[in-house]
Amino acid sequence: MSIWQPGPRPAWVRALNENSDPAWIGLDAEALLSEARGRTGLSDFGDDRFREPFQIFVDSVRDEAKLHTVGALLIRDDLLNSLSARLQITETRKKHPEIRDEVVERPIFITGLPRTGTSITHELLAADPRHRAPLHWEVRNPCPPPERATYGTDERIARADRQIRLWCEIVPEYDMMHELGGEIPVEDVQVMAHSFVSDEWMGRHVVPSYAAWYAECDRVPGFEFHKQMLQNLQWKCPGERWVLKSPSHMSQLDALLAVYPDARIVFTHRDPLRVLPSVVSILYSTAFVRSDEVDADVMAGWFTGETCKALLDGMTALRESGTLPAHQCFDLHYAELLRDPIAALGNLYDHFEIDYPDSSRRAQQSYIDNKPKARHGAHKYNFADTGLDLDEERERFSDYYARYEIQSET
Repeated sequence: MSIWQPGPRPAWVRALNENSDPAWIGLDAEALLSEARGRTGLSDFGDDRFREPFQIFVDSVRDEAKLHTVGALLIRDDLLNSLSARLQITETRKKHPEIRDEVVERPIFITGLPRTGTSITHELLAADPRHRAPLHWEVRNPCPPPERATYGTDERIARADRQIRLWCEIVPEYDMMHELGGEIPVEDVQVMAHSFVSDEWMGRHVVPSYAAWYAECDRVPGFEFHKQMLQNLQWKCPGERWVLKSPSHMSQLDALLAVYPDARIVFTHRDPLRVLPSVVSILYSTAFVRSDEVDADVMAGWFTGETCKALLDGMTALRESGTLPAHQCFDLHYAELLRDPIAALGNLYDHFEIDYPDSSRRAQQSYIDNKPKARHGAHKYNFADTGLDLDEERERFSDYYARYEIQSET
């Protein structure tokens, strides 16, 4: 399979990796737990169900991910950050038990195959000043809980921005694929990462053992922690409703509804044959941030036509079963969103019986006007790079094209 690959490493990354052995960077589960306790002065991590996936992931990333020195440093910091966040959230809830009574009512979740417009839909809904979306800075450092008065000036914003922008220092081409920043709304997989029941961890690394465990695990604990995080974030800084997003929810809609039975779900739709090459390249580049030995064939095996078809069929079956009533879901076509974003969003608001004042429309239009397309350059990818047969793949998705009136882009 031919796959787009990033250019040469920046000189400082090459120098650090060439002159040090990542083996000296400690990745031991018990040692990390101990260090997180020492950093925070706290000892209660909350729900113990995190321990099994945490242990499995640490062993998997250490033994299987082929990390370079920079990659090992990054994952060590990520792990300690998530452990510290668990400790701090647990302590905050003990001191302020009223947080447990915070109501997360009828949140809007955006999901669909990757690269189908989930991010821009999320950002546009978040631009409505009445809405609340989890931002990178507050998810990475959720305690003390954010407050309305300092929400736009909190010192954690700049720190988180530097941390996440480091990805683009290591792989400059990443900026072409996905916007990163401290004040950017983040996917739910990042919110759920602190539970260690999240494919955020295998999205950043090649970790077959953890991926095998995750494929069979109960996803509900991840959503239960997700709800705790939202309660924490809205306690002193509420909005009228949460707007949330993750393509990963396509594989775990049942678990989502178990925790959020009143969820309103937006399904984004786009030609799957346009999606496939884009997803493989971003998966490759995300793992390449942390390893020089990323296997393109392994990446391609994670997201195939069969994978896409299974996710789409699962979504349709759930809806047809009545588990997800029609009034709780809305189909948003990528082509319509590009053609007239405000009109497309207007249909969404109408479906969910949410008022859509001019102030919201103006805020969203301003966001569009101030978000230049491809400001870091265009990320180019082609279906031919997949090595798949175009006619066979079109036939695979023929039912999906017909049912959801999908426009071909290939």
